[in-house]
Amino acid sequence: MAQDGARLSRPGAGRVRPAGRARLAGLALAGAAALPLGFLAVFFAWPVAAIVGIGLRSTERGPSVLALLTSAETWSLVGFTLGQAVAATALALLAGMPVAFLMARCAVPLRGLVRLLVTLPFVLPTVVVGMAFRTLFAGSDDGSVLAIVLANGFFNVAVVARTVGGLWAHTDRRAEDAARALGASRWRAFTSVVLPSLTPAITSAAAVVFLFCSTSFGVVLVLGAARYRTLETEIYLRTVQLLDLRGAAALSLLQLAAVVAALALGARARRRRETALRLRRAAETVRRPQGGEWGVVALAAGVVALLMVPIVGLVVRSLSTVDGWSLVGYRALLGSGQNDTLGGVSGLAAAVNSLRTAFDATLLAMALGVLASVALSRLPRRSPRFAHAMDVALMLPLGVSAVTVGFGYLVTMDALPGDFRTSPLLVPFAQALVATPLVVRTVLPVLRAVDDRLRQAAATLGAGPFRVWREVDLPMVGRAVLAAAGFAYVVALGEFGATSFLARPDAPTLPVAVGRLISRPGELNNQMAYAACALLMALTAAVVLLVERARVAEVGEF
Repeated sequence: MAQDGARLSRPGAGRVRPAGRARLAGLALAGAAALPLGFLAVFFAWPVAAIVGIGLRSTERGPSVLALLTSAETWSLVGFTLGQAVAATALALLAGMPVAFLMARCAVPLRGLVRLLVTLPFVLPTVVVGMAFRTLFAGSDDGSVLAIVLANGFFNVAVVARTVGGLWAHTDRRAEDAARALGASRWRAFTSVVLPSLTPAITSAAAVVFLFCSTSFGVVLVLGAARYRTLETEIYLRTVQLLDLRGAAALSLLQLAAVVAALALGARARRRRETALRLRRAAETVRRPQGGEWGVVALAAGVVALLMVPIVGLVVRSLSTVDGWSLVGYRALLGSGQNDTLGGVSGLAAAVNSLRTAFDATLLAMALGVLASVALSRLPRRSPRFAHAMDVALMLPLGVSAVTVGFGYLVTMDALPGDFRTSPLLVPFAQALVATPLVVRTVLPVLRAVDDRLRQAAATLGAGPFRVWREVDLPMVGRAVLAAAGFAYVVALGEFGATSFLARPDAPTLPVAVGRLISRPGELNNQMAYAACALLMALTAAVVLLVERARVAEVGEF
């Protein structure tokens, strides 16, 4: 400390170095914002604008764009899309909050197992989730709204648990204890002290879940049958089956407008409640549940048990055939050349493709997501409007149809050097588009909650912006970064929408293999599909366990 003070007291140090540090910090901030936005412009905005432009310029006969946008059928689709998304988001929040409490605050046995089990449903392709719930609602072949809402809520509990739990693990619980000591009930202490501090993470999680539910494809396609459709399934129908690019483009614009409105409302709610919280090391906030907290733990355990019902059903289905229990699906999947459904590629090769592309996507998503989080945590002080626009823009890939993005890539990527449409990097780039917003939503609430006075004190003592990040921010957000990395990996591992359009026939990922197998008739194809789902869940479990081990090894540092 004395040496730092002496260094700052040298002649000219107080006049020159602060100005230099400010310029360096400004350049670093500009770079941190430019890289994610540049990637978004090239690999999202350009392809989507291209495919929408082609649709709007179409000269084919049929209703005009204005007629399509104002028709009663279109607004019926909008109403159902938003209604089921709101209901599923509310369900995911209600189910995910007790699990977040258990994961973040409770020193109980098997807490790591809870993290694993909660994450498993999220990696499953939405088509598989739809099939799992169809077995639970066997009498609803004509479509069931309840089944759609439950499936979408089931799919997204992990988003709430991990996003909220990431911040909850670091919030100082001494304020809550003080409120209890002053006579507040446990519920009042939660609503008046804890809940306001968690609002940024809750609104972030709600925004992500809403986007996933409003653009859910496989769940609605399988469970809605011919009775219920959303904007996402209608865009797919018009693009792939009817070749109605004009209608698909009009609906894509409507979907984009709804997504932007939802994101703007969510960002406004977060800005109103974000404050510099008193963060603590994660190890200091975890303790054995007391009194009524055991009831919340029991509720969380019940939620986890319910999440496992469709999972267990899938595993059982992968082992059962018309002739009894059998491993025929696994043997056929792990061999090659059993049939032409996968083009002679074995399920093991598809698994390796999944692991490799997910790893590449995670590296890219972490680089872009952490840079974006750093920029968004600093920008509100310099340019709040730009920060708000950037926050909304980074979330847009979650709310735009994967069909639109996939076809947009095929239309535009040939303009890049070497015809990028054939590049093996195209699939990881598409997966990173989906994973990056989740990294931002996991890391940003914790990063914004770091007390800025700590950064100012470090800068006053002569630390540059990179050293401030290393010494102040990283120890606080390190656990959230690890969680975001694991989350991004399993999201990339299970991504189906854009990957199904971009994966080469000779290099499918496991979700793409599942989609191909499900679309073909035959008992062997069904057994191979369920076996591929079980293999995908096993890979996910291994990834989550590795991340959990890393988190436990570092917990003393956070």
